This record gives sequence, structure tokens and C-alpha cells, in this order.
Amino acid sequence: MTEPAWVRLLDRLNPLVVAILRSPVHWLASSGLMAITITGRRTGRTYTIPVGYHDVGDAVVVLISDGPGRSWWRNFRVPHPALLTIRGREVPARGLALDPASDEFGERAEQAFRRAGYIPRIFGVDFDAEQGLTAEQQSQLGKTAAIVRFVPDPSTPESG
Repeated sequence: MTEPAWVRLLDRLNPLVVAILRSPVHWLASSGLMAITITGRRTGRTYTIPVGYHDVGDAVVVLISDGPGRSWWRNFRVPHPALLTIRGREVPARGLALDPASDEFGERAEQAFRRAGYIPRIFGVDFDAEQGLTAEQQSQLGKTAAIVRFVPDPSTPESG
């Protein structure tokens, strides 16, 4: 399955977005975007990409709308270090991809959906804030999306 043209365009803009997020004018984009630096578990290659995030107090959560089509998050199937550039600061962290069947997956998705009304639409979920995320919706979401939870980790090397 080929990616839509707009996804390829956004991917090409990634270096520019990362540069902005690392610059003194990061505030232009950092309310909803951060840069994540990852060293691949198998390849050992280090790369940096911009991602949307939600700072929920106890963690920084990233929802990936095309989980099957994106590979970076698979590095976090077990806890793995990363360097987050968030609001102009570098934060060593440890990330973990959440099991789509877990309670935490549903809770983190619902936190994001409640944060902004457009987010459920991005993920194709007809979310009712009064009812909350249903088990069926969580099951469907788990087939198309991924969620990675990051927690600050001062022992994580700065290189990710």
C-alpha cells in the first residue's frame, strides 16, 4: 500500500520541523509537536523525527495514527531510551509501546481524545466524551494505531 502524497510531503518536511523544534523559535510548533531522537534497536542508526505529543503529567504520550505503516515506534516494544526535544528542552526518556489490549492503552487514547475534539477524527473514532472509549473502539484503534508512553529517565544517555 502506497502512502498518500500528503504523507510523503510531510515526511520530506521533517528536517525543517526538527530544526524549528530545536531552535529559539520552537514555540512556533512546540505546543503540539516535539522531536524524538531514537537509536534503532536492530540497526544502531540514530535518527530524529517530529511527532505529535500529549504531556499528561505523569508521562509524555505519542499516538501514531498509522501504526502499521510506521516503524520507529517498534523500537519501544520493550522499554527503550530516547531523547525528547520538548518545548525547547532536551529530556532523556524511556519509552514503551503500549499493548493495544491493555487498560493503559485505552486510558491514554481517551486522555488524548478528551484533550481536543479533532483528535478522535484523525484516528477514525466516533468518540462520545460522555460514554468514553468503548471496548470495540479500543479494539479497532489497536489495529490501526500505536501509543508510546515516555517517562523522563535521567539515567538515559543523551544520545538516545
